[in-house]
Amino acid sequence: MGREAVARAFAEIRAALAVLDAEVDGRGSEPFSAADPLAGLADGSLDILAGAAAVEAGVAGLKARAAMKYADTAHALAPPGMPVQAQEMAVAAEIGCVLALGPRAASTFLSVSHALTTTLPLTLAALHAGTISWQHARVMADEAATLDPAGVAALEAHFLDPHTPRPAAAATIGEMPAHRFKHKARTWRERHHTESIEQRHTKAAADRRVEYAPDQDGMAWLSACLPADQAMAGWNRLNALSRGMQGPHEARTLTQLRADTFAQAILTSGTNTSSSSRGSTDSPGIPADTSVAADTSVAAGTSAAADTSSGADAGTDPAPSSSIRAQVLVTVPVFALMGLTDEPAMLDGYGPIPASMARDLVANGADSFHRVLVDPRDGAPLEIGRSSYRVTKAMRNWLRLRDGQCPFPGCSNSSLDNEADHLLAWHHGGTTGISNLGQPCPKHHKLRHTSGWTPTPATKNQPPGWTSPTGRQYKSEHQDWEPPHWPESALSAMPAHLKPGEQRRERHRGQAHRPADLLHRGLSQAEVELEEFFYGSG
Repeated sequence: MGREAVARAFAEIRAALAVLDAEVDGRGSEPFSAADPLAGLADGSLDILAGAAAVEAGVAGLKARAAMKYADTAHALAPPGMPVQAQEMAVAAEIGCVLALGPRAASTFLSVSHALTTTLPLTLAALHAGTISWQHARVMADEAATLDPAGVAALEAHFLDPHTPRPAAAATIGEMPAHRFKHKARTWRERHHTESIEQRHTKAAADRRVEYAPDQDGMAWLSACLPADQAMAGWNRLNALSRGMQGPHEARTLTQLRADTFAQAILTSGTNTSSSSRGSTDSPGIPADTSVAADTSVAAGTSAAADTSSGADAGTDPAPSSSIRAQVLVTVPVFALMGLTDEPAMLDGYGPIPASMARDLVANGADSFHRVLVDPRDGAPLEIGRSSYRVTKAMRNWLRLRDGQCPFPGCSNSSLDNEADHLLAWHHGGTTGISNLGQPCPKHHKLRHTSGWTPTPATKNQPPGWTSPTGRQYKSEHQDWEPPHWPESALSAMPAHLKPGEQRRERHRGQAHRPADLLHRGLSQAEVELEEFFYGSG
């Protein structure tokens, strides 16, 4: 019955595909909508797309289980004395031939399949249910690879178990593209890894490198693996230089301008590399003419958002040696900024970085501080607003802190490119408050005002979602806020009833203290120490 049952099942699948093909072609037994056949066909096509994605995911889960079942039986049937490595090579070769995969792709497929069937039960179940794709499952396997069993279970639970303490917020992982999920999963991993990010970064920085790879049609790739702060600053400066070259008489696209500017920088003496002021041979600095200025925003008590940026004069010479400077936004937990904890900082456009890297960014260029109060219970910034239409620089920085990038689903346009937008128009009674502001990129800002796409309401810690012209609603992905790490020195200075754990218990007894009380009372000394850290005690 085994082979016959398999053949019959796949025959039924192919028959179902034929029915769906007919529906897509408009040859179904009845229209999707008798009242409006054309609109019904459009809506029905989206239903078919969604259903096909779910079925593809289920089939991917089936393939993973079938591959591992074959691997297990092949090992059991292997001749006595056959080396394990030879067995694994034989299994990978067989599966590669069946799936028409090369050796490396087959090995990767087997590695992910092994993780799914042995250590990632929630991920495999979600794949079978069609709520995540194979790409999402692969991301989960990659991020779990260096975690211990408890860490793997916690990672899965955070993103796939809604009943776990502090589950992932906003869109579920299946509702966001895999590359956005990778950023969220990597961020969680960096925060919760048993080994300090400082230690892991030190090891990884030793492997910094530049690689060359030929491509087709006389082209080639040149890529570099650098410390994140240098790479982000270099990328942002490259964007600023390239945008400064745009104009009515410039025929090159922004992408082409980036490539030409990059080539000019590395082929001329315009960017003379030098060591950074850190004085470390293990982590060389960005070129001297791309020094990072810092306009630092401090979130009193729990985190500090450091905008290490300076604006670029559009009229300046866009040559690589121009005075245009790199732009970096880094959010630093205030106690990590003071060196009291090792809690990672967040580099805008990248993710978690070591606190020491953030301290260097801020200390080497900070010239001002803007306090942004955050809720000590969950780490989310508190609401700020204005009675005027104009969006201030502090509010724009706050939006970058909340959104990180364009809030349109799947868009990864850096927040440095974005413009603030009132969700409810000012002339319709909308306020200039964070909950009424979005930060779409120019493309999706235009989409909103020229099509039927409309943003849904935002909150202080969640960007707006979107409603499509068909009425479907899509959530925006955003970072998962977490309570700050409190060092013992700060906790010991607080009254017992104001300590984070005690505050939660007081709330249950109906004696809650306002978050601002905790911030102002518990961290006044921290602010004094911050001023001394940057400006000295005198």
